[in-house]
Amino acid sequence: MWKLKIGEGGKDLISGNKFIGRQHWEFDPNAGTPEERAQVETLRQEFTQNRFNTKQSSDLLMRMQLRKENKCGAIPAAIKVGEEEKIREEALITTMRRALTFFSSIQSHQGHWPAEFACPLFFIQPLVMVLYITGYLDVVLGAEHKKEIIRYLYNHQLIHSLIDEESVC
Repeated sequence: MWKLKIGEGGKDLISGNKFIGRQHWEFDPNAGTPEERAQVETLRQEFTQNRFNTKQSSDLLMRMQLRKENKCGAIPAAIKVGEEEKIREEALITTMRRALTFFSSIQSHQGHWPAEFACPLFFIQPLVMVLYITGYLDVVLGAEHKKEIIRYLYNHQLIHSLIDEESVC
């Protein structure tokens, strides 16, 4: 299972500021309980099935991990207010508690909110080509990295290709 590391460095990484704010993913085949691994697989399948409707993954794996680490409790149920209905104090307070609980549950221990960064769509292809040409593809990218790269490109690159086709027509 993949684990988000925030400001913790990593194997063979060097930093002058102890990686403050840096986030990267490390794969640990023994991480998580069987239930958590099943939940991750369910999230992956749901995102793949809905990738044409939901453009971003919303960092579901990261949010699952941070909520487990932060233990902020359950997010209060939403109170629906009709368009013509007057907003009551209870609805306002509940909505503010929902927002604070949610954002507290996904905040890193360094105080920032990690997020998905779509730049790999731009950088991943040249990286793979350079590693292949130099003969370091299998040295730098392990089997799990390759699997996630393929999954990422499958789920995201197709979306961008469709968007480009629609904007041309």
